[in-house]
Amino acid sequence: MTPAQFQEQFRVSRETLEKLQVYEAQLRKWNPAINLVAKSTLNDIWGRHLADSAQLFQHVPEGTTLQVDLGSGAGFPGLVMAILGVPAVHLVESDVRKAAFLRETARLTGAPVTVHAVRIEVADVPPADLVTARALADLSLLLPWAHGLLKPGGFCLFPKGKTAADELTAVRDSWNMRIEQFPSLTDPAGTLLRLSDISPR
Repeated sequence: MTPAQFQEQFRVSRETLEKLQVYEAQLRKWNPAINLVAKSTLNDIWGRHLADSAQLFQHVPEGTTLQVDLGSGAGFPGLVMAILGVPAVHLVESDVRKAAFLRETARLTGAPVTVHAVRIEVADVPPADLVTARALADLSLLLPWAHGLLKPGGFCLFPKGKTAADELTAVRDSWNMRIEQFPSLTDPAGTLLRLSDISPR
């Protein structure tokens, strides 16, 4: 995917596209030193990473003001969603080198993010409207983390691969939740889970 194709698919402004191009340049600059993304994906940053993150933004309703992104790594999807328009995004990333990358890229793009270089279990973040995580852990781990971070009425967006059905089955007896599933725009075998009304059984 090219930047022009990304702009056409997601209807972003020229200003937003330019910020994402700064993000891409930073990713290429830092990646050799701290391995932010697999080297094999550098030829398609716009498809494999930026578009894969941007598709979550399409499922964020108006009125969502605060997002917590767990295990942010290179900033997918949290930093992308901040650039696209989520008003405040808290990125939780325990690796201090990756946290430094996130802070510098946020500074250069003007993205409204706060970076927490701590483990998820001890992160001090405000109650969230939205919790996200990409390629971090199974739902058996994500749901306890997210449940403790969400404000009443909050929801989660988790992109998942072909294991989505198995993960949902594994937590069915432990958690109540409303489950919505959407096909991934970037992975034919992928699913985007939107989970709300989450509570332990």
